[in-house]
Amino acid sequence: MKPENKNFFERVYEVAKLIPYGRVTSYGAIAKYLGAARSARMVGWAMNGSGAKEDVPAHRVVNRKGLLTGKHHFQGTNLMQQLLENEGIEVIDNQIQNLDKVFWDPSTELS
Repeated sequence: MKPENKNFFERVYEVAKLIPYGRVTSYGAIAKYLGAARSARMVGWAMNGSGAKEDVPAHRVVNRKGLLTGKHHFQGTNLMQQLLENEGIEVIDNQIQNLDKVFWDPSTELS
């Protein structure tokens, strides 16, 4: 899963594509899985640049507390929230509810 010939952003996108429908993960969880535990911000930059890639479900990547910190990178005021809610994820005040139940950790799920 972690081919060394791909750049970090491409590897982030590959992991993001594996997040199941109705689940979310965090920037830090992706970074940790890719062996770059201190690079959560880099994962955020990758997600910010994923707009041209329609097959990357960037709306499923949130901060470690379940906050929709990347929502301003989506078209429209509440598009990120709407996409999550369409998948059955409850969002109140820009925060995912029951994060522990919908959280997907690539380090355990892809091992």
